Amino acid sequence: MPLITIQKRPREEAVVTQRKFFKKTARGKVIKVLRERYLRDDVYCGIVECKLCSDAVNAVLPRSGDLTHKQFPNGHYVLPDTNVFLSQMDLIESTSFSVPIVLLQTVMDEVRHRSLPLYNRLKALLKADDKKAWVFYNEFRSETAIVREEYETPNDRNDRGIRKGAEWYNVHISLAHPPVRGQRAGQLARVILLTDDAANRQKAEAENIPCVSIRKYVEGMKDASQLLDLLSATGSEELEPTNASTARKTLYAEYLPTAALLAGVKASKLYQGHFNANQYNYLEGTVPVPAFSKPVLLVGRENMNRAVHGDVVVVEVFDESEWKAPAEEVIDQETTLKNDDAEDSDEDANSDSEFHLRAEAKALCSQGKNTILSAEKQPTGRVVGIIKRNWRACVCHIDPTSLPSAVATSFSIQTVFALPLSRLLPRIRLRTRQAPNLVSQKILVTIDRWDAHSRYPEGHFVRALGRAEDKETEQESLLLEFEVPYRPFGKAILDCLPPEGGQWVVPPKSDTEPVWRDRLDLRNLDICSIDPPGCQDIDDALHARRLQNGNIEAGVHIADVSHFVHPDTPMDNEAAARGTTVYLVDKRVDMLPSLLGTNLCSLRPHVERLAFSVIWELTEDADIVNVRFSKSVIASKAAFEYEEAQLRKDDPNQNDSITQSIRLLNSLAIKFKAKRMAAGALNLASPEVKIHLASSESSDPIDVEQKELRETNSLVEEFMLLANVSAAKRIEEVFPQTAVLRRHLPPPKANFEKLQDILMKRKGFKLDVSSSGTLADSLDKCIDPTAPTFNTLVRIMATRCMLAAEYFCSGSVSRDTFGHYGLASPIYTHFTSPIRRYADVLAHRQLAASISHTPLHPSLHSKANVERIMDVINRRHRMAQMAGRASVEFYVGLALKGRTEALAKARGKNDGKAVEAETGVIEEAFVIRTFRNGVGVFVFQLGLEGLVTFKHDVQFDADNYTLTVPSNSGDVTISVFDKVKVRIDVEKDKNTQRGRVKMSLVSPVESKDL
Repeated sequence: MPLITIQKRPREEAVVTQRKFFKKTARGKVIKVLRERYLRDDVYCGIVECKLCSDAVNAVLPRSGDLTHKQFPNGHYVLPDTNVFLSQMDLIESTSFSVPIVLLQTVMDEVRHRSLPLYNRLKALLKADDKKAWVFYNEFRSETAIVREEYETPNDRNDRGIRKGAEWYNVHISLAHPPVRGQRAGQLARVILLTDDAANRQKAEAENIPCVSIRKYVEGMKDASQLLDLLSATGSEELEPTNASTARKTLYAEYLPTAALLAGVKASKLYQGHFNANQYNYLEGTVPVPAFSKPVLLVGRENMNRAVHGDVVVVEVFDESEWKAPAEEVIDQETTLKNDDAEDSDEDANSDSEFHLRAEAKALCSQGKNTILSAEKQPTGRVVGIIKRNWRACVCHIDPTSLPSAVATSFSIQTVFALPLSRLLPRIRLRTRQAPNLVSQKILVTIDRWDAHSRYPEGHFVRALGRAEDKETEQESLLLEFEVPYRPFGKAILDCLPPEGGQWVVPPKSDTEPVWRDRLDLRNLDICSIDPPGCQDIDDALHARRLQNGNIEAGVHIADVSHFVHPDTPMDNEAAARGTTVYLVDKRVDMLPSLLGTNLCSLRPHVERLAFSVIWELTEDADIVNVRFSKSVIASKAAFEYEEAQLRKDDPNQNDSITQSIRLLNSLAIKFKAKRMAAGALNLASPEVKIHLASSESSDPIDVEQKELRETNSLVEEFMLLANVSAAKRIEEVFPQTAVLRRHLPPPKANFEKLQDILMKRKGFKLDVSSSGTLADSLDKCIDPTAPTFNTLVRIMATRCMLAAEYFCSGSVSRDTFGHYGLASPIYTHFTSPIRRYADVLAHRQLAASISHTPLHPSLHSKANVERIMDVINRRHRMAQMAGRASVEFYVGLALKGRTEALAKARGKNDGKAVEAETGVIEEAFVIRTFRNGVGVFVFQLGLEGLVTFKHDVQFDADNYTLTVPSNSGDVTISVFDKVKVRIDVEKDKNTQRGRVKMSLVSPVESKDL
């Protein structure tokens, strides 16, 4: 619609039709741009049965507006300004906020410019069934369109446009509904401008536009007591002074201006990076920056300067004489600050804050005193500014000790501490009227601000999730904590599914049938799938057969999801936003509607399905002769679980064609793996356990055991890797600038220094990290004959030294960084799981275009667009992994709790002390880390990592990774890699308000009395 104007117009006409602005070209030249808008007088107001608007469709605003507000008994609509949406979205999204909303185009555009995540939430709000919101295109209505005046700032121009829109609506309503006899004009429904900008309100009042602040408005609503808790501490008027003192002590340094931060980073005097909190010591954090081989260490809350885990911060690095080594000590915030007062935490120097500052200083002094001087130091510094906050809604629990007992049942405004589920986040000061009701519940809280005079960030209540420890509440808490989108698929998305629903079938083969165009008919092949137990979303299937020339044909057939999920549709947009399917212990949060994932796309046996096939011709030595890609139609002959396929392969009495195919595939897979290992691929490990559930209905865990990996697991893995590598080569060759690829960068050698030192000092093993090949060789040699699982433990520890693999756009990085370090492959992508990974859907589209089957959508020709999608997918992938691990940890805790209760019952010890003394599961564990006041242990049988802490000081030798603890039989020395026995109990965690695994040392010495 926007066009460059070349025709002269009268000034009075240009005022409402032209927009003038200045644009800077790539060469730095500033040019004046004049754009023309086509204005109309028939842009609909959105009010049902409006007498002045003709041809109205889809109107949503009720004729009388909302009649429940105390201040506006004659009915009203609200018209929020931009800042209301930017700061109070939690309130507006609440189901209790059901007021009809007029949303101006000016506001929509400004929100999009200021915050893309909030803009996406705003778009979702417009589609919500329980909301009545109308977008009014004020920039294109002749009476409401305005032009920026000379010397007027863009913000002032937008404010004026918003006031103009509110004024027009009220005039429009009065003209549409002239007062009848006995009725005054003031008795009509009105449009109320909501703004917390005092200057904007003054101008609106001068122009006779009804306006009110967001807090004053909420106070007049019928559910005011609950809705006021949803107000953000920023953007709204203050509730009331938190204390009588007006002079507050500044606890943190003020941040430098943005211009100074950017200039300092550009001049390499300051450094930018992500702040990472320390899970063991809340008084330490780190910021990795490229300029240093080790992360910048921030010691003390003063130097962390209000940074929250995940923030993008700017740090100043201290002189090298002040560099330190990290403290080898567990310092828990809840123990150190257990008596802090939420009401007094930001008062002057006479408050309890001063006491706790001294407590923290003592802890810091203690950890500094015990740091071994020979330990390698790393850069230290302090945060001087924040580039981007990682503030989001986080799952919390109200600390009951912060609620004064005298008002424990009062519903007046109280300030309490909200304890986040994540120990990486600080306590949040929360002001609420619902504290007594929320004490035993999980709640969602958003951080709003963190002032320099406040020891803690301030936030607002979003909603209650349910009673702590309830399984449903815990599952939702987990999904929210890791930002997993779990909303049901909406109507627009479901409308993208085939109209036949579950009755859809592959149409009969015909030259005129579009589905069969350029598709191979592979229905005659002995194709089968091999998957984990209970798998319903079957992405892949395989086959192998001997050719007449003596070579072997092997094929991987992947579900053709891109046939059903078309670019730039509601279903595609939702899949892109979700990024991946999330697998929890007892449920799956799908990326795509289940009709596709578990039915139409799933390569189930004995039904015809659309596939994308990669077929190789291979020699007997597993050398590739050629490879071809094609869309296909297959009919899988069988679906095996890993164990079933293994039994079939090993059974000498089975010689049917499918069994022979599995054996042929397995023989090739063994050779593929040998070649990968010879090329330097790593055989790493991660703790994996299998949780047995009582039933699909109750989902109660009854046992935990280590997952057993079979030969058939490796069979499938090798062919999936081969397919991914082959697809990556093809799409990068055809689309060198926008290919969707995946890489694993080589880890910095500094990441391995501690593990290398531990292995050498404790076991005499040398870990060579000069390349992936030398690392693989040296890992193979880390064997302890007395501990069969030791080598696996070392591989788990080595995996934690690695960088995370990531998706990327081929044109965004240099070609020499494409490689996958762990797989020792020069190029790689994800192609084999399009049902559960959106990156694979994109790879399918590019591969289909590379073989001229389907034209590539323009969005995948745009490097900037592919980069943006990769950022989202990478984040979703990380969050999905963490959600899965947290789910396993939760269910392991439930299973252990069940075991403990069963042990207590079996022993017949029902008095509290006897049960406490003898319950608990005893398991073998390896020591993987030593602290001045405890040890970190890993329990193989449960795939569980825990912390054993000691109450009293012990002799700690950080240089040799040992500590000596006293016992009745004399001092006992414990070192990293020692095998110990631990008692595992489940206790109620103060942060999460759910069962938490607590470990104590049983052998070589009891830790409970230390």
